[in-house]
Amino acid sequence: MEPTTLSTEIRDSRGKNAARQLRAKGRIPAVFYGSGTEPVALSISPKELSAALSTEVRRNAVFQLEIAGQKQLAMVKELQVHPVTRELRHADLYRVALDAEVTVQVPLRALGKAKGVVEGAELFVLYRELPVRTTPDKIPTVIEVDVTSLGLNETLHVKDLPLPAGVSVALPAERSVISCHEARKKPDEEADAAATPGAAPAAAAAKPAAKK
Repeated sequence: MEPTTLSTEIRDSRGKNAARQLRAKGRIPAVFYGSGTEPVALSISPKELSAALSTEVRRNAVFQLEIAGQKQLAMVKELQVHPVTRELRHADLYRVALDAEVTVQVPLRALGKAKGVVEGAELFVLYRELPVRTTPDKIPTVIEVDVTSLGLNETLHVKDLPLPAGVSVALPAERSVISCHEARKKPDEEADAAATPGAAPAAAAAKPAAKK
């Protein structure tokens, strides 16, 4: 599918006042950069950018920037949003090529109910997102892993993840990503257990010193 094209304008003025004037016109400031190119100050439509990012891969979407009559493939490096309205305020964009790898964050999702959870343990997903390295056209929407066979005190590592061809995780192969263990008791639960009749005291009472 052809990437979405975003129209841009090269901006000469910078600073808070210039940014405020841009936003009043329905545009936001942006910077486009990449290897072998000088950074270019641009203005873009926040609505067009939001629409380009409204795909399954979200912020990992690839789109085209039309800059002074030339088209450049780009991705989002960083977005600044208003803390209250969540409106886009500024965008850092970087140039990409379909045959050059990039590193992006991809959600990790556990599927099924682990065998250890059935036995009373708790499942811990240690990473909500994983740093994935691949070409822009192969970025997965999500990395899903079936955990139904994961038993008590068992762990899944990076090397155990089912990854599409041409996709790798930028973490050590032995790094733990999902584990199944008994949940630690909370302090109030430990206090309740200590107060239960027949429970061993937390610490023995000190005996008075013997008189000489």
